[in-house]
Amino acid sequence: MLPRARRNRRLSMTALVDVIFLLLLFFMLSSTFSRFSELPISNGAAGASDANLDRLGILRIGEEDLLLNGIPSALGDLIEALQDLEIEVLAVSPQEAVNAQRLTDLLATMRAAPDIEVVLLAGPE
Repeated sequence: MLPRARRNRRLSMTALVDVIFLLLLFFMLSSTFSRFSELPISNGAAGASDANLDRLGILRIGEEDLLLNGIPSALGDLIEALQDLEIEVLAVSPQEAVNAQRLTDLLATMRAAPDIEVVLLAGPE
């Protein structure tokens, strides 16, 4: 007697798709969508008329330099310089070569001065 030829069965993908869907559902429901760090900024149009212009500072941020009211400044000394000038509203004008990390570092530094409002101006077109 000859052995029967084994018939190849097609593998059903339905069970695999179900398992993947359950895993996806589990990870979506178990993850958190909290914001780890928010940096409060406002755009140039919001509250601009309420600002006291005597206490307004303009910060031009370049790729490697900072100019606070035209005076070169370092990122580490920025809070002290703002407090010396008694600035309440800081208008930040990013230059063309500024990357997002540099701007984020500046905004993270400004967290140390919660009494200073930061207004982000539109960059160069």
